[in-house]
Amino acid sequence: MDQASQPADLAQTWATQILAHQTAIFRLAYLMVGDSMIAEDLAQETVMRALRMQHQFDVERPLKPWLLQITANLARNYRRSLRRYLRALQRFALQQPENSEFNETSGPAWEATQLWHAIGRLAQREQEVLYLRYFLELSEQETAQALGIAQGTVKSRLHRALVRLRGVVDGEFPELRTERCA
Repeated sequence: MDQASQPADLAQTWATQILAHQTAIFRLAYLMVGDSMIAEDLAQETVMRALRMQHQFDVERPLKPWLLQITANLARNYRRSLRRYLRALQRFALQQPENSEFNETSGPAWEATQLWHAIGRLAQREQEVLYLRYFLELSEQETAQALGIAQGTVKSRLHRALVRLRGVVDGEFPELRTERCA
């Protein structure tokens, strides 16, 4: 292999490694912003930034948490810039009557939607730690790396988030409480 083709091969290898985590990147973006088109844009921006910032990546650390940290930062920036607009949309959506044709009030899909709404009532940092740890099934260490915090902080945030989530479920979503959760 000649010297001229080495940088192209390295770039291709790096891009392949990043794209191997594309599903997790998209899922986190979607969980944080709740819109698949925006999540797709954020996922693409994550890949582009990772390619541009590859020189900043510490090869001694795992790639996935670094990519998810970029994704989380982009999603936070997006949410911050559109916070008022999203709140107005949420108020509007809550005021709309439900279509009785699709008013299913049981089953796994309904429970998942209700749980997602309940988590949406939590503070952003509580949502993020729950999404990473339980929805994306990252370890506590990977979650800490993705959020740029200590592993002990992940444990304490998870504990507080779960306590708050139980309170939200009890107060606003009691239909999610079952005998096995009581």
